[in-house]
Amino acid sequence: MTATFTPTNNTALPTGWHRLNPIWEGNEETIRPGLPHTQLSPAWQLLLLGDGSPTRHLQLLTGEPTEVDVIDMSLIDMDSDAAPNLIQKVPGPRLRRQVWLRNSSGKRLGYATSWWEASHVDEFLQNRSLPIWLSLAKIRTELYRDIQGIYYGHSDALESGFDEAGPFWGRHYLFWHHGQPLTLIYEVFSPYLTKYLGNTQLG
Repeated sequence: MTATFTPTNNTALPTGWHRLNPIWEGNEETIRPGLPHTQLSPAWQLLLLGDGSPTRHLQLLTGEPTEVDVIDMSLIDMDSDAAPNLIQKVPGPRLRRQVWLRNSSGKRLGYATSWWEASHVDEFLQNRSLPIWLSLAKIRTELYRDIQGIYYGHSDALESGFDEAGPFWGRHYLFWHHGQPLTLIYEVFSPYLTKYLGNTQLG
């Protein structure tokens, strides 16, 4: 299927995305057994290290629909885009999508960047204003969420966007579909969620 999107700007390499400057980070081996509860509480581990849909989790936590504000849809071709190394598993040329995840009251709860094979993005994101999980659920796409990295760090842009002081917790993972990597996703969550999940650390 051929994509019919219009890039949000005309530059070959658009402005960057909001990656955390990590104080601490962990890889797949760190994630597999879970983190000590003194480092990250069980409730936050369910959100960050579980393999369920974060937008669905946010809706269940807040009692409000999770809505998406798309802030960037840009062709990056074969550029690595300062993304996690797993971007190499996503076939190119690639498209980068950036969104804010918020409740229907307007409070931003998360930020996400995803990288897609540009020629297939319209196949899976038929309505680009929907959260990814809703788009894929509508077409009954079976997926495996393969969490590969977790971060704790700072970002001035996210402090401004969330209107919350950092540091922030984030993660990245691959979506697999029919044994093939579909998209790479990097997510960061707002500390505002302590209202529902409690403190990120115990003790």
